[in-house]
Amino acid sequence: MVVWLHRILQGAVLMSLLGSCHAAGLSAGDPAPGFELTDAQGKTHRLVDYRGQWLVVYFYPKDDTPGCTKEACSLRDEFSAFRKLDVAVLGVSLDNAGSHAAFAKKYHLPFPLLSDPDGKVAKAYGSLGGFGPIRYAKRHTFIIDPEGRIARVWRKVRPAEHSRELLQALNDLRQQPPAGASD
Repeated sequence: MVVWLHRILQGAVLMSLLGSCHAAGLSAGDPAPGFELTDAQGKTHRLVDYRGQWLVVYFYPKDDTPGCTKEACSLRDEFSAFRKLDVAVLGVSLDNAGSHAAFAKKYHLPFPLLSDPDGKVAKAYGSLGGFGPIRYAKRHTFIIDPEGRIARVWRKVRPAEHSRELLQALNDLRQQPPAGASD
């Protein structure tokens, strides 16, 4: 009985991983899925609100956990560099507004944390994970260009170095000629 249950769980994990890889079809050049989510203060943020500027949307599993804290604090520490580039930063998880408020206050996070309690936005970005009833946002990041298209995607994020990777990518992307421009 135990061996049988173990094999079922292994199969479920494998199916979950394969399914999430298939759902993760967004890539550079694709239109970014629209969203409308609220932050810890109840303010609504929509993708269209950021039209005309670069946007970093990073999904993360859970407020105030080691990896998520490291990633958020890394972004906080480099936030002035994002502002100098006129880049907005949004964090998204399935946590509620109260959890986001406590997390942002504890670590002095200067950017909005958006609540996606039903996981619809995470799913649209191929970033919804889970086992059975346990759901979470996967640690994925998207740079969205001023026209609302995906410019870069990270499906494997190293929390401590990620803000520097993002800044380098943003500097590189901003130096490229716009799509359709000719020499």
